[in-house]
Amino acid sequence: MLMRHPHPELQFAYQTPFGANASEDGVQFSVFSRSATAMRLLLYNRVTDREPSEIIDFDRDSDRWGDIWSMKVPGLKHGQLYHFQASGPWNPAEGQRFDSSARLIDPYAQALAGTFQKGEDGVVRPPKCVVVHDDFDWEGDRHIRRPLDESVIYEMHVRGFTKSRTAKVDANGGYLGVIEKIPYLQSLGITAVELMPIHEFPIMDTMGQKSSRPNYWGYDSMAFFSPHRGFATDTTPGAQVREFKEMVKALHAAGIEVILDVVFNHTCEGNENGPTLSFKGLENSVYYILEDDKQYYANYSGCGNTVNGNHPVVREMIFHCLRHWVHNYHVDGFRFDLASILSRDQSGNLVPNPPMVELIAEDPMLADTKIIAEAWDAAGAYQVGSFGSGSRWAEWNGRYRDDVRQFWRGDSGTLGALATRLAGSSDLYQHSGRAPASSINFVTSHDGFTMNDLVSYKDKHNLANGEEGRDGDNNNCSDNYGVEGPTRRKGIREVRTRQIKNMLATLLLSQGTPMLVSGDEIRRTQRGNNNAYCQDNDISWFDWRLVEKNAEMLRFTQGLIKFRLGQPTVRRRSFLTGQPTTGRLIPDVSWYAPDGSPLDWGQGELAMVAYLAAPPKSEDADCQGRDVLMLFNSTGQPREFLLPDVGRGMAWNLMLDTAATSPNDIFVDEPGPHPPSNRIVAMPYHSMQVYVSETVNS
Repeated sequence: MLMRHPHPELQFAYQTPFGANASEDGVQFSVFSRSATAMRLLLYNRVTDREPSEIIDFDRDSDRWGDIWSMKVPGLKHGQLYHFQASGPWNPAEGQRFDSSARLIDPYAQALAGTFQKGEDGVVRPPKCVVVHDDFDWEGDRHIRRPLDESVIYEMHVRGFTKSRTAKVDANGGYLGVIEKIPYLQSLGITAVELMPIHEFPIMDTMGQKSSRPNYWGYDSMAFFSPHRGFATDTTPGAQVREFKEMVKALHAAGIEVILDVVFNHTCEGNENGPTLSFKGLENSVYYILEDDKQYYANYSGCGNTVNGNHPVVREMIFHCLRHWVHNYHVDGFRFDLASILSRDQSGNLVPNPPMVELIAEDPMLADTKIIAEAWDAAGAYQVGSFGSGSRWAEWNGRYRDDVRQFWRGDSGTLGALATRLAGSSDLYQHSGRAPASSINFVTSHDGFTMNDLVSYKDKHNLANGEEGRDGDNNNCSDNYGVEGPTRRKGIREVRTRQIKNMLATLLLSQGTPMLVSGDEIRRTQRGNNNAYCQDNDISWFDWRLVEKNAEMLRFTQGLIKFRLGQPTVRRRSFLTGQPTTGRLIPDVSWYAPDGSPLDWGQGELAMVAYLAAPPKSEDADCQGRDVLMLFNSTGQPREFLLPDVGRGMAWNLMLDTAATSPNDIFVDEPGPHPPSNRIVAMPYHSMQVYVSETVNS
């Protein structure tokens, strides 16, 4: 008899060849610099020390291997604080910006400690690097490996989720605070959290001052391998490593995956006027894309500089970084901010099959992870539907966002676009062999209005950002339905509630992978601010009082998520064809006008019925589904709908009605009422109803 051994304890101890690697007899320090003429290691005893306790020179003959400076320092242990310091040519016209006085962050630093400090010479020094020793007990934790088509993603900010006093947690604003709120995430039903940037970014500005516009969102990378120290409760150097791992392990134990929003498109060093903190002082022209006049930086990110992602050295760093987060931290995937920059070559040109994009897709050690592209950048590249090659990449579907918003606002000519997005955006993804789940569907994200504000404001209100309202998108596809901002007028409040339910229902019943923004389920507001990047306050924080105040919307969202995860008809693994599937006599999808006749796509009215036939369990589903009938009325008038003949003779139950109030707005745990016996359904303006069959129509 063949005996099978139990799975070994899983420890993804992936050690990079660079950075600071501790062993029993010391620490090996390795850093890349091709043009440096000298390299020094600066060691510190305490986080608050302004000057190093020891400076050790790398020997050019014995400590340099090709373009790698590497030496082992006996006696050092984990917890040691350090900087690098490099001498070399100062020649901006040739792209070289060495500054022998600059204290440099190790590009491979696994943790940072402290803040920016101003030295006696007036020069600002960055936070110190920490030698990290990985001795965390994962207790058998494994990646969850949930398929995208079974996923519901929840975009959230680690600090903002529990920073408000209303959170009533012990560890507010950090990794451990998230752990305390896991029961809420479980009750909501989401399957993955997509964390806004948690790799290191400046807490204060890069001049060491408290900024009037702090980078709350975190899209200002400083050390790609390091968890953000500002989200740790324990201030001991390196404690953020342990606390982040505790959060991941706890989320996994609750069945929730962890996706990181990673920013490999720019850094906080900024343009030619910015500080030298790391990459500029080690090999500027390798790490950044420069203009033809090399003293200036290409700015495809809109943030001052652009990481040179397809240079072999930088490509290797990003590759090591992704493996680091997957194997040392057990994260389940990545969302790549402004990912189109990874499609640009060293001259900034968009290229087919870019090496970095292909490397990420094909790496066998990342094969279990989700990889999601924000398939555009700030310089005009827009690759939604065409990012990468093959089936590996998923994408934020910006066209889904715009089409759904415009349809429910009542924009003319949007009926066909809504149907295409509802059916999984085959126009964007089918040609490359991808599945509907490759479309990450969203109506709102961190960047823009919240769902509540989308139906409460026609215009952005960003004066609190201190940029005189110049920042933020001017094209929001939003409406206020009569009054800008909060109102006591009952009719306006009712239509706003209905519109939020319409968009949540569309999002969670569309083919593809839904992404919900933290707080939308309880109508979180940013008071009309559609670019709250610098609002580290109650404008951005999750207000936990709304959980009770807006319990109706929370219950509605919970019901939608539960229905979606239990109903394969609305999350098919292959695209709808309009043709009968195996064992069925009716098409997998069919479209009808309100009078029950086949839909004329040329008619200008924003009203239709979508009939989704359940997929055979053996063909395209993990459990037996039910036929689903969706009725949409985005006109400005109430309408009567005649249920189509295709469903005649079947028993139907109401699943949701966005015009109804709780508990009659959604039925998930028990069947809802049957439609009228005459099959005529009255629907108010801007409303949606969904019916589910009691059996499968053959």
